[in-house]
Amino acid sequence: MLGALRAPSVRFISRPLAGWPIQTTGSCTFIPFHFQKGGVSMPRKRFWLASLALVLALMLLASCAGGQVEKVGEPTPTKALVATEAPTKAPEPTKAPEATQPKAEEAAGEPVKIGAVMPLSAPGSVTGGKAMQAAFEIAAEEINAAGGVLGRPLELIMEDTEGLPERGAAVMEKLISQDQVVAVVGEYHSSVGLAEMEVAHDNHIPIVFAETWNDKITASRYPEVFRVAPLSSEVAQLDTDFIVSLGVEKVVIMTENTDYGIPAAEKTTEKLKDKGIEAVTFSADPGTQDFSSIIERIKGESPDLILVLLTGETSYNFEQQAAEAGLGPQDVIMICNQVAADSESFWKNVPDGNFCFYRQVGLPPVLWTDKTKAFAEKYTAKTGEATPPSYAMEAYDSLWVMVTAINNAGSTDPDAIIEALENITYEGALGVITFPVNSKNPPEQAGKEDKWWHQFPDFAAVFIQYQEQGQMSSDAPVVFPEKFKTADAILP
Repeated sequence: MLGALRAPSVRFISRPLAGWPIQTTGSCTFIPFHFQKGGVSMPRKRFWLASLALVLALMLLASCAGGQVEKVGEPTPTKALVATEAPTKAPEPTKAPEATQPKAEEAAGEPVKIGAVMPLSAPGSVTGGKAMQAAFEIAAEEINAAGGVLGRPLELIMEDTEGLPERGAAVMEKLISQDQVVAVVGEYHSSVGLAEMEVAHDNHIPIVFAETWNDKITASRYPEVFRVAPLSSEVAQLDTDFIVSLGVEKVVIMTENTDYGIPAAEKTTEKLKDKGIEAVTFSADPGTQDFSSIIERIKGESPDLILVLLTGETSYNFEQQAAEAGLGPQDVIMICNQVAADSESFWKNVPDGNFCFYRQVGLPPVLWTDKTKAFAEKYTAKTGEATPPSYAMEAYDSLWVMVTAINNAGSTDPDAIIEALENITYEGALGVITFPVNSKNPPEQAGKEDKWWHQFPDFAAVFIQYQEQGQMSSDAPVVFPEKFKTADAILP
């Protein structure tokens, strides 16, 4: 339940006035005057009446100035949520309050503003962005109910980055300079995240990335940049291990021309080569609709397995068109993109997708903590989806991690927030989140590569397979790794 929202500020509306009718806006009544260049357009003998009316109008305005007037033209993407929790500093692991916890004292004062960025329109992954948006709203409502940020309301300002780097940079500039946020969380696309992190660094604003995998993001070693999503190179290792377990000899990688897709394909190819497996890569731009020519070329390669690294709705386009051309998961082993976890969207767009595998980052249901279960229940109630996808969990945790750090810091000063993030131990939907490689334990001292800087190191991931037509993701079995396995894989 949301805490008390701030009273909306008065917005004066300019409009042409014709004649003398009384006009009413919200709780205020206005008596308009029609002025011309030389003054009020009326006979002199009526001037005293006009003067009296003007005085009355001013008195009416003064009487309603303290009232609330409905906002007009509020932009949809920047929906503000007011939140309320203030955990005190403590060396113990910080655990977010559960839904059963009594409501904390209502926050008061000026809100603390935090920006949240995600793709909500094409060519970005709308599926991913909407899942993140829902997760942010759930987290903000919980924070609201628990006391806010530093005892003040949280104002969450959400922005659509459209999956475009230039849009992401512009949105960051707007959030920082115009909205004056103290921190930013979120993002889905690596290419957009790379642009956003430069703006965060230039303005010394802390940011916790939710679903950007490119190794360069944390390898930058920017003090402001943190990440709860996995490293692309580490995911490539997981993909390789799974592919090796299937005993295939030739793989086609269908990737996208982005700062996520190209490095991910290159790293996976390198790791497969080390295992004696040939890999051939094809690429397409995000938003591509027609894959017919690429599919014909893929047929010529006669692959044993197709790995889809396209993201969002673009992956659905390819997967269904490949199936219609005889290269679907009933014909060739296919690892679909992770948005396949959205069962309703997947089956709607890929009706021939049965036996598709997909990777799920995050704890498998058998390892869900109480925090994960509580979030999943709220997410299902809010969206109707059977289980929250990994990027929803990451978005949820990114906001809670940032708010917890600010509360632990006792300040909105960026250096204090960064120090608190480096020291955080937070139990979230993804597990216990820490950033152990930091300014006090730099990569060279920790014996780690630069990519581990401010990186959550303990991500979990599994491979799941749809084994029945129309199956819900919550019912689909885990087939890899062995320790989480609930069923054997079904191969063509």
